[in-house]
Amino acid sequence: MKPPGWKPGEWVIYRKQKRSTSPGPRAEEVHPAPAGETYSYVVEKYWIVQQVLGDGRLQMLTRRGKTHVVAPDDPRLKRPRWWERWLFKARFRAVEDSTANERSRSV
Repeated sequence: MKPPGWKPGEWVIYRKQKRSTSPGPRAEEVHPAPAGETYSYVVEKYWIVQQVLGDGRLQMLTRRGKTHVVAPDDPRLKRPRWWERWLFKARFRAVEDSTANERSRSV
């Protein structure tokens, strides 16, 4: 069964792979590099679908106004469950608020 399509304004959770010398407190699945100087880890990002592109890919909007283009079948992309929507509501609202602030500045 194919999941329903994405729509602009929908909340999404994206598990972004990162590397650094010091993972933050929200880092999950932390693994040291073979040389031991850096770590690879995953951080959950709370984004909003800004636009569904003509080829089906999703243009996502971040809290700081950056955009990322992601395939809709990317395994790191998921819809938040009801309890994630409730628990992380402030993170999603921060993205919505940053979008509203951008629009008001450009007028």
